[in-house]
Amino acid sequence: MDVARQVFVQLRGAGERTVLREGPVSVCGRELLALLSEARAILRNAGIGKGDRAVLLGENSIRWVALDLALAFEGVVVVPLYARQAPAELAKMIRDCKPRLLLCDDPERLAPVEKDLPAGATVVRFAEAAAAGPVEEPHAPDPADLVRIIYTSGTSGDAKGVCWNAANVDFMLPRTVERIDEVLRGVPEPHRAFHYLPCCFAGSWVLLQSCLLRGIELSFCTDLKKLGEELRAANPHVMLNVPLLLERIKSGIEEVIRGRGGFAQWLWRQRWFARWTLYPAVRRQIAPALRVLICGSAPLAEETQRFFMDLGIPVLQVYGLTETTAICTMDRPGQVEPGRVGRAVDGCTMEVDGNGEIRVRGPNVFPGYWGREPREGWLPTGDLGEADAGGNWKIIGRRKFVLVLASGHNVPPEPIEERLRLAVPGCSHVMVVGHGKKYLTALVAGSGVKREAVEAAVEAVNADAPHYRAIRRFHVADRAFTPDDGLLTANGKLKRDAVAARFAKEIAGMYA
Repeated sequence: MDVARQVFVQLRGAGERTVLREGPVSVCGRELLALLSEARAILRNAGIGKGDRAVLLGENSIRWVALDLALAFEGVVVVPLYARQAPAELAKMIRDCKPRLLLCDDPERLAPVEKDLPAGATVVRFAEAAAAGPVEEPHAPDPADLVRIIYTSGTSGDAKGVCWNAANVDFMLPRTVERIDEVLRGVPEPHRAFHYLPCCFAGSWVLLQSCLLRGIELSFCTDLKKLGEELRAANPHVMLNVPLLLERIKSGIEEVIRGRGGFAQWLWRQRWFARWTLYPAVRRQIAPALRVLICGSAPLAEETQRFFMDLGIPVLQVYGLTETTAICTMDRPGQVEPGRVGRAVDGCTMEVDGNGEIRVRGPNVFPGYWGREPREGWLPTGDLGEADAGGNWKIIGRRKFVLVLASGHNVPPEPIEERLRLAVPGCSHVMVVGHGKKYLTALVAGSGVKREAVEAAVEAVNADAPHYRAIRRFHVADRAFTPDDGLLTANGKLKRDAVAARFAKEIAGMYA
């Protein structure tokens, strides 16, 4: 499957049908092809062609999509970077990939890293136009051709550029389109999707391309503060999520129910009755047409997944790494088992090594990191996991995060962190500490978190834990961790080394 050519054919066939929305602005297939032709002219005027590297830096927009497609159509290697990346990290990525072209929605984003731009690199604003030529078919890549460099989030250490070749993309996208077909079977067209995550992320880009290939109208969220309002206006059938948003939606609904008091709370607890009375109203408040939520990027609490299933909105989990073209497993509609992430996609082989670590092999596995030796064979994922008899996978935690206590006991911290976080009102993140120590401690972060609530949660978690998994002490940080303060990655994962360094004094105090 030549993805670029298939997208071209789909857009040409779409004609006047809307394919993308950005707030009140929309474009049909014909209009997106025209924007794409303008973008290709910009590239040619800049002397950029097959095999060159180009950075794409900006918020989600119709213009971003047109430029991304234009780069692919011209055979340029796309390096999509997060628009809100910390300047120091952005500078490292730009120095590492040495692009010939930087496409940016606002050149002011580059001001903090201007000294790091490669000599001779051209900077072009998204809004700059060129005379559009004829609508030409894309260049056909060879399977081994490099098509994208996506920098990993870097939970520990510097981010590395994950290389995707044409074969990786051509393998994965037909499988995601097939799964979307299953989800939307029987749903009247036109089909709609809603998207708020940055398209520069691996999974987000896969969804974007899947929608273009499948002819699904995709709406971008333009203001995260109005996400609920824009979601209801778009009224999608499909939506990609990270667990954090689903947990916020869940907490918001539960808070409203509590605020209504007695009868509403009683009714909410009678699931057999609420399914026919209260749940439909809640679904309408989220998005009436919503058929399914897709969730990936981080562990999803089983409790949260069951919550949405009870509402009648199944959550399909996806597991994968940037290094596996974003996906290794996908849940199938009607076969969801809460707490598990589905079976390996056809053609991808997964197994557990002697240490309990998942390793992967298949056409979805990347050829190597940019500027480093090529790789081959099995890819260690760094994740601990297990599959049931039917091949349905459960992710237990990260191997490199396993804490080895002074007693020799091995403790995966993530299951404990998840239980604590969900049990403490207002808690955004928990990090369990204890590597090389006599006992476990915890950092609990969130605005308005009360110490008494943490004490109660710790007591509950410790109640059924063996002695070596018990939390002995904790410290409450009075505000949430964020990517801006360097304690989280762009997609919300803990940077454990950074957190440990920032709270070194507090951690030392818990072991004094």
